[in-house]
Amino acid sequence: MSLGDDHGARGEDGGYGGTGQTRTRLPDSDGDVYGGARRGGRSSSRSLVTVVGVVVLLIAAIAFANRGGGDSGSDDGGSGGKAEAPPTAASGEQPVQTKAGGIPSGFAQDEQGAQSAASNYAVSLGSTGMFQSDRRHEIVATIYTSAAASKLQGPMDKAYSKNFLSKMGLDANGNAPEGNTFVSRTVPLGADIQQYSDSSAKVAVWYMGLIGMSGPNSTDPVHSTWKTWTFDLQWSDGDWKVTKDTQKDGPAPVPGDDQAASSDEISKAIEEYGGFTYAR
Repeated sequence: MSLGDDHGARGEDGGYGGTGQTRTRLPDSDGDVYGGARRGGRSSSRSLVTVVGVVVLLIAAIAFANRGGGDSGSDDGGSGGKAEAPPTAASGEQPVQTKAGGIPSGFAQDEQGAQSAASNYAVSLGSTGMFQSDRRHEIVATIYTSAAASKLQGPMDKAYSKNFLSKMGLDANGNAPEGNTFVSRTVPLGADIQQYSDSSAKVAVWYMGLIGMSGPNSTDPVHSTWKTWTFDLQWSDGDWKVTKDTQKDGPAPVPGDDQAASSDEISKAIEEYGGFTYAR
């Protein structure tokens, strides 16, 4: 998470994929709102045919949309509209099987591999391990290029000072007081390739973070943050490594009206629900 803070599709027309409006045709103002007794049967037949025709077309459209196996990269039929961004979806590739310093490694040298690397690095950099000196050194040395790691190690150690850890409710070694649970997690929601080549990539990861101390006397309860973490990656020694990273706030959704859980409930959830071991 960032050291500078406490942690460290709607359509262009305003609708969701279309207005969904239904037009209602009012009866003619000729004094007979029912269309006349003699014309009733014929008009009703025409209306029935029209309704049946619409239903048939809808069924055909639904079947076409769900038939599967189509080319998801095709255009929108020549409408000239801007193509939607591709979703952060499963590629069908198996997750990497190797780890370095407890962090997934050996990502593919392609766009999907770069997105996976950035997402997993965000998880590690947002973990509680960053608040403990030895583990932080291991994470930084694994994720960053050797040149970037050597430049960052000193400033990071200074940033995670005893005073900073104290403000987070931790001791000098980054440990929570007895009976308390320190929470720091990054949950990637999506990734975007902003630049890509075989040797470098820029990937933005939109994520939700959890940070705070869960305990009976905590003055910094666990809360959520929403940020975008952008990584400059370089292909180095057979894997993607970080050369530079930046963060910015948001985009954050409107807060819901969910009732906040008690510190005991949060602590229990953190113990029971382990974080995902592989992102994307």
